[in-house]
Amino acid sequence: MDGGPHPQNIASTSTPATPVRRHSQQMLVTPSMVKKRRKPRGSNTFHLPGPPPVLVLPGRQYFAQQIASNTNPRHDVPPSDPIDQDRPLFYDDVHFFSDPSAPRSFRSNGRQKKFNQWQRWSNEVIPSLIGPYLTYQCKSSSLRHRPVFQNDHVECTASCHRKTLEVTCVFFNYLEVLNIDCCPCAPAPLQLLKLGLFACAPIAPSLAVDLRVLELIRTLFVRITPNTTAWCEALEVFLTARGYKLSTKDNLRRRFSNAYHWYSVLVTNAEDHIYSLISQHLPSRSLGDEVLPTQPSNYLRSRCPVCFGMQDWQKDHGSRLKLDCHVCIDACFTQKRSANSRGADGLDPPNPTRSVFISDKEVARMEAHICACRGSLPGRGTKRKKPEGDEDGYEDGMRIPVSTLDACGESFLAADEKREKASTRFFADTGIMALLCRHDCVLWLVNMTSAGEKQYYALALIKKLFEHLPPTMTVGILYDIACQLERSCLKYQLLEQGVLSRIVFSISIFHAYGHQWPCQLIYHPRKCEGFGLSDGEGCERLWSTLKMLIPPLRVSGYHQRLFVLNAQVRHLDGKNLDTFGEWLSRRWTRCQTKKSSAEHALRQLSVDEANIRPEWRAQVEHQTKPLSRRSKTNNDEQISKILTLERTLSNLDDSIHALEMQLCAGNTLNIVDFNLQLTDERTYRSKVADTLRRWKAALGIGQLTDLQQLRRSIFLQIRLDAQAVKARLRERLRQRKFEIERFERSYRQTVNEHKLHVHAEASIQRRNPTIRKLVSTYNNLCGKLIDLIRRGEAPAGAIAPHSISPTGIFQLDVDDDIWQDVGLDSNDMAPPAWLADENMRAAIKFQLEVDRCNEEGARIMREHCVLQEWTMAEWDALQEARTHADENEDLCFHFDLRARLLSGLVVHWQSQVRPIPCAWPLPDSWGPTLNDLAEAANMYYQPSCLDGTAAVYDSENDWESDDERENDELIDELEEAALAGAYMDLDSDSYDI
Repeated sequence: MDGGPHPQNIASTSTPATPVRRHSQQMLVTPSMVKKRRKPRGSNTFHLPGPPPVLVLPGRQYFAQQIASNTNPRHDVPPSDPIDQDRPLFYDDVHFFSDPSAPRSFRSNGRQKKFNQWQRWSNEVIPSLIGPYLTYQCKSSSLRHRPVFQNDHVECTASCHRKTLEVTCVFFNYLEVLNIDCCPCAPAPLQLLKLGLFACAPIAPSLAVDLRVLELIRTLFVRITPNTTAWCEALEVFLTARGYKLSTKDNLRRRFSNAYHWYSVLVTNAEDHIYSLISQHLPSRSLGDEVLPTQPSNYLRSRCPVCFGMQDWQKDHGSRLKLDCHVCIDACFTQKRSANSRGADGLDPPNPTRSVFISDKEVARMEAHICACRGSLPGRGTKRKKPEGDEDGYEDGMRIPVSTLDACGESFLAADEKREKASTRFFADTGIMALLCRHDCVLWLVNMTSAGEKQYYALALIKKLFEHLPPTMTVGILYDIACQLERSCLKYQLLEQGVLSRIVFSISIFHAYGHQWPCQLIYHPRKCEGFGLSDGEGCERLWSTLKMLIPPLRVSGYHQRLFVLNAQVRHLDGKNLDTFGEWLSRRWTRCQTKKSSAEHALRQLSVDEANIRPEWRAQVEHQTKPLSRRSKTNNDEQISKILTLERTLSNLDDSIHALEMQLCAGNTLNIVDFNLQLTDERTYRSKVADTLRRWKAALGIGQLTDLQQLRRSIFLQIRLDAQAVKARLRERLRQRKFEIERFERSYRQTVNEHKLHVHAEASIQRRNPTIRKLVSTYNNLCGKLIDLIRRGEAPAGAIAPHSISPTGIFQLDVDDDIWQDVGLDSNDMAPPAWLADENMRAAIKFQLEVDRCNEEGARIMREHCVLQEWTMAEWDALQEARTHADENEDLCFHFDLRARLLSGLVVHWQSQVRPIPCAWPLPDSWGPTLNDLAEAANMYYQPSCLDGTAAVYDSENDWESDDERENDELIDELEEAALAGAYMDLDSDSYDI
C-alpha cells in the first residue's frame, strides 16, 4: 500500500500466531499509534477484510492483532528506512469491527455523523419538544402573535457543564444573533423553541428559524413542488438587500433544510399526540379479547370517516347494498427514485412519524407466498403450452371463458407494447401502488422496486385491508386488470377462501375499453351489481396531485421520499375531510339526474319491464359462453374466420400501400410518428398472414370445397368485409386511447408541458380521419347488407347489422354499437329479443343504469348517516378529553381548536347534505351545540376575517365559469386516465397464469 511489500495477516485466537520471520512481533495498537495514510484516488468504496478481534474495550471498540513481515521480495532494493530492521514490523492499517447494534465510538465520517444526529433528533429532541411546542402554540394563539421575547436564565438542577452558543435567528425580514447558555438540563433546541425559534441541530445549533416562517413554508410546500434551495436563495437575496448578510457561504440551505425537516416532524408528531388523546375516549371497536375485529379498525376509521366511521357497520344491512365498501387499486411508475450512481445503498435513516406505506417485510412475505403457491413457472419469455385441441371452457370459479381471458390479456399487451418500463438498473424504487376508498382517501401505499406491476403488490394491499376489517364485511375492488388478478387468485389460491369469498372484482371504468366484450359484461362496474356509480379512478386523481413531486423525489433518499409522500397524503386527508359534504351532495344530484333521465327513457319504450332482466341474464349467459369446439362436421365458424382474415389481410395491404405512397411523396408532417404507424401496420399484417397460413393448413378437403363455395356468396362476402372493418375500427379506437402515452415517454424536464399537450393533441387529431373513414366504410357495408336483405338475396333469417354513429365514436362508451356484432355472426336461428329487438336492447341499457343509480342512492344515504355518526362520536370524545385535561391549559387550547374546526365542518356539511335522506333514523344534532354552530357559522361565512369586508369579484373577468367547474372532475378523470403512468406494465412474469 505504501509501495513496500504486503504483509501476511494472521488472525490471532487463544494461541500466539506463528511469526513469519525471526524478528516479527505481536502487539495491540490503538488509532493514535497508527500514522494516517491516504487511499488511492477512486478507492473509497473498496475495503479489505480484516482479522477477527482479540480485544473488546468498553464502547464495543474492537482491536485486532496484526503480524507483518519485513521480507522484501525484491532483494536488489534496500529498505527505505534502516530503523525498520530493529523495530516491530506492522501493517499500517488498524481494523475496527463494531457491533451493528451498538453505536460506534471511533471517529465517524460525515455519514455516520448524520446518522448519529438523526438518532438524537428522533429519540431525544423531538419527543422532548412536543410539550413545549404545544405550550408555545397556546401562548401565541397558533402563531398568530409573538409572546414577550425574553431569554430567561435557566437554573440547572445538577452541576452541568454550561456552554454559550451564538445563534443566528432567521425571521421574515431580518436576522438577529442571540447568545444562549445551554446545558444538558436546558438544551439549546428547547430554549430556542420557547422563544419561537427552531434549531437546525440537536446539540449546538448555529442557526434557528422563526416558527412562523417554517409554518408558511410547510403550508406552501404541500401545494407546490418543494424546493428549499430556491427558497433559501431568494431569502438570502431578500435579506442581503436589507443589509443582513450571513457570515458563511452556501450554508443557509443545509441548515435551513435541516430545521424545516425536523420542524415538520415535530408538527406531525404533535398533531398525532393530540389525536391519540382524543381517540382514547372513542367507543371501543372490538369486544373483549377477540382476535378478529367486530368493526373496522381505528386506523381505517381515521383514514375515511365516510366509509369506516359507522358505529355498527351491520346497521341497515338489509338494504340494497350488496357490497359494504368500495376500494380501488392502481400503480404509478412515474414516482421513481434514481439509484445511487456510485453503487451505494443510499439508505437514509427513517423518520419517527406515522406512515401509510406497507413495510417492505410484508411485501417480501407476500412475494414469497405467491412464489410458493405458484411453484415452478416457465422462465421469462417462454410461452405456456395450450391444451391439445381447441376446446374452450371455464376455469374454476371464473365466469368468462379461457379464450376471453387470454384475448383480454393480449389486447392489453398489444395496446401498450411500446411502453418503456422502469429499469431496476437506473432506479432503486420504480413506483408506488395505492389502495384508495371510493372517496379518494388513501388507505395504504406500497413502494415498488420491480420493473413491472407485479401481483404481489396488489395482494399485499388487499391482505392488509382485510386484516383491519370484520370477518364478514364484503369489499368491491376496482382494478385495471381485475379479471387477471381474480384468475390468478382462484387458480393458485393466492388468498384465503374466507377472504376471496368476500371480494367482488371489477374493472376501473375508464380502462374497461381495453377488455374484451364478455369481460366487460362481467367486470364493468356499470354492469356489475353492487358498484353503483363508483368509477375506480381515484388512483388516477391521486397521481395527478402527486405529479409535482416527481422531480424532487427522483433524487431523494429512500426514507425522505416516503416522508414527503406521507406529508402530501396528510394534506390531502385534510382537503378530503373539508369536502365530504360537497362530495355527497354532488354525487346525490348526479345520481338523481341520471336516474330520472333513465326512467323517463324507459317509460318511452314499449317494453314489458318484467322481461328486461331475464333478457339481460340471457344476453350475459350467451355472450360469455365458451367458443364451440372445431370439428369436421361443424366447420362454418372456422371457414368464416379464414374469410374474415383474408379480408383483413387485403385491407392491411391496401393501407400499407397507401402509407408507403404517402411516404414516397413526402406528404408527412412528422416522420417519426409516420414511421411508427407504418411499423405497426407491417407488424400487424405479418401476424395476420401467419395466422391465416396456419389456419388454411389445418383445413381438410371438404372444408376447402366449402371455402370455395362460400367465396361466391355476395352476402357473406359483404358481411365478412363488415366484420373485418369493425374489428379494425375497434383496434384503432383502442390504440387511440393509448396514443398520448407515446409522447409522455419522450417528456423530459427541458420540454414544456404545454408543448407536450399541443404536440400530442395534434398527433392524435391527424389519426382521427382514418378512424372516421373506417366508420364510413363500415356504414356503407351495412347499407349494402340491408339492401340485400330487403331484396331477398340474403340467407333466411339474416339480421341487418347496426350502423355506427360518427357522433361520440371516440368516447368508446360501454353500450355503443361498436361492441355489438348484431347481424355479423353466422347464427341463422331465430334471434333473441336482446339481440334483434332495438327497443329491448335500449331498455336493458336504461334498466342497468336505473339499477346502478338505485345502488348509488342507497349508498349515499348510508354515507350521510355514517358521516353524522362519526361527527357525533368525535365530538363526544373531544368533550370527554377536554374534561380530563381541564387543568392543562395547553391541551385545553388545542382541544378547543379542534372543537372549532369540527363545528365548522358540521356547518359546512349540514348545508350540503340536507337534501339527502337518511338511511336510518338519527337525531337532529350532529354533536356541537347551537352556540358552537352559530360561532362557527359566523367565522365560516364571514367574507374576510381580518377587516370584516367582503371581497368583490368581477364575474366577467373570471377565467373559470360555473359550467367549467362542474366538469372539472370529469376532465381530470379523462385526462389522468390517458396519462396514467402505470396502466399496463404487464410482462410474461408479471401476470403469468
